[in-house]
Amino acid sequence: MKKTKFDIQGMTCSSCSTHVENAVKKLKGIKNVNVSLLSNNMLAEYDENVLNISEIINAIEEAGYGAKLQDSHQKKEELNNKNELNNMKKRLIISICFLIPLMYISMHSMLNKWIGVPIPKFISNIFDGANNAIFLAFTEFLLVLPIVYVNRNYYSIGFKRLLKRTPNMDSLIAIGSSSAIIYGIFAIYMMAYGIGHEDIHLVHKYSMELYFESGGMILTLITLGKYLETKSKSKTTDAIEKLVNLTPKNAVILRDGKEIVIETESIMQNDIVVIKPGTSIPVDGIVVEGNSFIDEASITGESIPAEKNIGDNVISGTLNKNGYLKIKATKVGKDTTLAQIIKLVEEASSSKAPIAKLADEVSKIFVPTVIIIAIIATIIWLINGQTFEFALSIGISVLVISCPCALGLATPVAIMVGTGKGAQNGILIKSAESFELLHKIDTVVLDKTGTITNGKPVVTDIVSKIGEYELIEIVGSIEKNSEHPLAQAIMEKANELNIDLIDTIDFISVTGKGIKAKINDIQYFVGNKKLIEENNIKFNEFNNNVEELLKQGKTIIYVADKNDIIGIIAISDTIKETSKQALKELKKRKLETIMLTGDNKTVAEKIGKTLEIDRVVSELLPQEKEREIDKLQKERKIVAFVGDGINDSIAITKADVGIAIGSGTDIAIDSADIILIKSNLQDVIYAVDLSKAVVKNIKMNLFWAFFYNIIGIPIAAGVFYTLIGLKLSPMIGAAAMSFSSVCVVLNALRLKRFKPKFLNKGMEVEKMSENTKTILIEGMQCNHCKMTVEKALGSIEGVSNVEVSLEDKKAIIKSNKEIENSKINSAIEEAGFAVKEIK
Repeated sequence: MKKTKFDIQGMTCSSCSTHVENAVKKLKGIKNVNVSLLSNNMLAEYDENVLNISEIINAIEEAGYGAKLQDSHQKKEELNNKNELNNMKKRLIISICFLIPLMYISMHSMLNKWIGVPIPKFISNIFDGANNAIFLAFTEFLLVLPIVYVNRNYYSIGFKRLLKRTPNMDSLIAIGSSSAIIYGIFAIYMMAYGIGHEDIHLVHKYSMELYFESGGMILTLITLGKYLETKSKSKTTDAIEKLVNLTPKNAVILRDGKEIVIETESIMQNDIVVIKPGTSIPVDGIVVEGNSFIDEASITGESIPAEKNIGDNVISGTLNKNGYLKIKATKVGKDTTLAQIIKLVEEASSSKAPIAKLADEVSKIFVPTVIIIAIIATIIWLINGQTFEFALSIGISVLVISCPCALGLATPVAIMVGTGKGAQNGILIKSAESFELLHKIDTVVLDKTGTITNGKPVVTDIVSKIGEYELIEIVGSIEKNSEHPLAQAIMEKANELNIDLIDTIDFISVTGKGIKAKINDIQYFVGNKKLIEENNIKFNEFNNNVEELLKQGKTIIYVADKNDIIGIIAISDTIKETSKQALKELKKRKLETIMLTGDNKTVAEKIGKTLEIDRVVSELLPQEKEREIDKLQKERKIVAFVGDGINDSIAITKADVGIAIGSGTDIAIDSADIILIKSNLQDVIYAVDLSKAVVKNIKMNLFWAFFYNIIGIPIAAGVFYTLIGLKLSPMIGAAAMSFSSVCVVLNALRLKRFKPKFLNKGMEVEKMSENTKTILIEGMQCNHCKMTVEKALGSIEGVSNVEVSLEDKKAIIKSNKEIENSKINSAIEEAGFAVKEIK
């Protein structure tokens, strides 16, 4: 079986994606088809011995849409979506610019009569009265032409779907607006006839039956709705591009004993690759020389860098922190771990079908039914002896009053208001489809590091014979010269206690074990159990403390002099203050909670027990997280995944709803449908409750839109004309149609008053930070530099949001408290960069 991705052109609603999917499914040899309306592409899995690409493309074209093979090396989705949004915006602006004078010219007399809008004398002289009727009509016609032209795709798609006998909402828009405009042209001819034959009554009659403004209004309002929808859809991401950027473009390899620079793509299996400090690893390989600490957060999600020595495996896309390494390439090109992650992200993205919108589902029946009613009504009135003009106006009235403006606006306007409300509270919603689906989730899957926990090591326990202050004074003085990642936690504790560090002598770093140094001629040892054993130092009364701390999954640092252990320090990642309350609220909503992590079993189970998480699965690679999500989906569960790391990007994309923590990596954020800027799990509850409110609002909008049509269509068809003389002209129908759209918008605006239930129970969501600082940074060169700076600043306590601009060489941080400049300087410098200025 072969998998191939296609770009699809011409899809405008979920019924379109269904038509494409059904057309391809009919082909012999097709195993699976997934059409994404959001990204306008299709992933087809088929037997290449039975079916070829040209046959698939022909089937799509036969269904009335365009298709071409997607070039996997040139990701144009973001550019295409930006172009689509810009095109829609341009259409909307042009439509409004011509609609305003069109509406004023056609309705200036009524506006003056109803609300007292003044009429300039030259307007009255040019457009008022039967003598000026042709001038009025032709001006309206000229003003509506640009609106028709810029929105011509409604006609090309609508009539094409009509000819294919699968009409959609575009078909109704096309018929309704073109009928109004064609009738207006007919009226111009009748007025010209009346003037030529001096029949002023005929001229006056048809001057009152110009419906150009109805056609223009239909097109403009629908374009407004489509623009709002396109704006939501346009926020697709460049996650794959950023994944690709994790691998350096060039690499240093050894050839004939010399270091040469080549393109990463040219690296061959078994090549010896030189990895210098601060650079990314381009391929999967085995260390053959040197030792270092590797930041593997991009793959495993583990916050503490892993030590690598000769014989250890290293993974592409990870970052070498400090040592000089030589590795033997074992997997290159498409076979690397990172390349496999990219492939899975692509496939998961294509397999996520958009939620079926109620309006589009109903439109499959609604649209052809309305067309049939309009035709039948016109014929019946002709048979009953009415004039052609009367019967035609009835048919147009039915089409115009039922033109689905309210249906088209019901979803995107509610989504727009809901996303705006979310943004005010630090919740960015990028996918309208997933936002709608969020209210249906029954399972919340969470990453551990950086999501439930703070994502950085801190000192949690100190047990000492000589006192906490004195122990940290000794260890901090020794560790200040260390490059070990755990040293940062010690130094932060020393800063917290305002300790003045002491000078050391005879500093020796023992690889993989710890440090030796002298303070005031006393020999000290700081490190792991191996260092203590090697120096024949006896383990003493701290054994019970060590066992208890190890059970909790904490890392132990031993501190000893040459005779005895004088203290131990436990270091661990800590649970965020808001995580416990957030998980309680998830349980109140009867949502199953699952934690997936790459961390070890002891640490994971301890956190799971503390937070009362329903199920914990540990020691997982990114691909395995994706498989766990897939298992849940096969059990018919609707899954939301919350994560922050590059290693979470596959699971975020695979889940029905992907949620990224704002302090996480660019790639996790770009893969997600929803971003929590404040890195607060309580906002997951807020997002779920907001989704429920928005979906309820959408259903209410749709109800009133259809209720309006149930009442309006019979009146427009003239059902009550013979009984009580009630008949709607197309203009009144257009006004009623516009009123229904206004009602939908006003109803959606009620969402601005939304407040989640848990806020009423005393659980407060953090307020958006008002403390903002801008940092000018020297030394950033690439996306990896940008990500390193983001991670460094995001790790500072109190920082709620970080935005880094590679082009401007600056970072903007927001915090819920005042951050000292010294902490910012320290974080940036430890990341390997320099602070130029802090504003």
